[in-house]
Amino acid sequence: MSNKNILAYGPLKSLLESDDMSEVMVNSWNKVFVEHRGMLVQTAAQFIDEREYQDLIFSILVNDKKDYSKNFSFDGILPEGHRYNITLPPLTPKSPTLTIRKFSVKSFTFDDLVKLNFMSDKASDFLKSAIESRLTIVVSGGTGTGKTSFLNSMARSIPHDQRIVSIEDTQELKPQHPNWIHMLTVKKENQNFTARDCLVNALRMRPDRIVVGECRGPEAFDMLQAINTGHEGSMTTVHSNTAIDCLARLETLITLGHGDIPLKYIRGQMSSAIDLVVQLRRHPDGHRQIVEILELTGMQVDIISRSNIFELNKKGQLDVTGYVPQCLGKMQQAGSKFKSQYFDPQVQLKKIG
Repeated sequence: MSNKNILAYGPLKSLLESDDMSEVMVNSWNKVFVEHRGMLVQTAAQFIDEREYQDLIFSILVNDKKDYSKNFSFDGILPEGHRYNITLPPLTPKSPTLTIRKFSVKSFTFDDLVKLNFMSDKASDFLKSAIESRLTIVVSGGTGTGKTSFLNSMARSIPHDQRIVSIEDTQELKPQHPNWIHMLTVKKENQNFTARDCLVNALRMRPDRIVVGECRGPEAFDMLQAINTGHEGSMTTVHSNTAIDCLARLETLITLGHGDIPLKYIRGQMSSAIDLVVQLRRHPDGHRQIVEILELTGMQVDIISRSNIFELNKKGQLDVTGYVPQCLGKMQQAGSKFKSQYFDPQVQLKKIG
C-alpha cells in the first residue's frame, strides 16, 4: 500500500484538493479555518467527533515516523508534499491543532504576476534584468505574503549556464532549472545538520549562486560572507513587515550567533553584499503585491544608506520614484539595455525584451 492511501483526511479532503485553498488550519474537531484566496475564513467542515480528529492527528505522526510520546509539537511533510504542523496538549491544552500549508503546484511567471497586479511591467522588467545581472536580492514580507512563491518565480530568470544550490528546512522551491541542487536541514534525535552547516557544505559544491529559502538564524551572516566572496546573485527571504525592518531583522539574526562582531562591521557586510530588498504585502482583501523595491547604496558613518527605486504611487500602483539606482552601471556592464530614462515616472517606455 502506498503512503498516499494510508491517510484519510475526512472532512479536510475536499479542502486540500481545492486550488483556492492555500492553508488549512484545524483548531479543534469542530473548528476548521482556511486561507481562501488570501482571506482567512471559517468553514462548515468538521469531524464527526474528537476521536476521529485525533485518529487523523496520530495517523499523520505515525506515517511520518514521529514519536509523539517524546514531544508536543511536530513539523513534517504529508505524502502529497504539503507541510504540516501539529501541536498536542498540554502545549495547546484545549485541543490538538493541525496546520497544513499547501505547496503551490503552479510556478508563476513574471508575466503572470503582472496580470495579477502583483507588480508592474516596469518592475517586472527591472527585476528580471537584475537577476540576470547577478544582483543579490532579499525578498521581505510578513506571514502569507507569498515570499517563497515569488522566490520560485525569480528563480525562473536565472540563466541555465549557472549552478545553484538551495537550502531549506522543507523543500518548497521547485525551480525549472537543469543545474539546481536542493539541500535540506536535518533535525533528528541523533542528527542535526543546520542551515549554517548546509551553507558551509554548499560552498564546496561550486555554486554560482546560493538560494536560502528563508534566513531564520545565524546562517544569515554566513550567506553574506558567501556573497562577498564570489557568489553574487544569491537570493533569500526574510520575515519582516517593511524593507527597513528587514535590515534590522537581519542584524538581529546575525548577532544571535555572532554577538562579538561589531554592529558597524555587520552593516558593512550587509551593504556590500545585498543590492535589493523587495518588500511584499498582503492587503486586507487578500491581494498580494510588491509595495517597495529598495536599493542599498553603501554606508554613511554607521548607517546603511538606501533609496527607493519603486514604491506605491497615489493610485496604489507600483511605480518608479525617479531615483536612478547605482546598480544600473553593474546591470549595463552585464548587458542590460536599461537607460536612466527608464526610472522617470513621467516617461512611458516600451517593454524591454
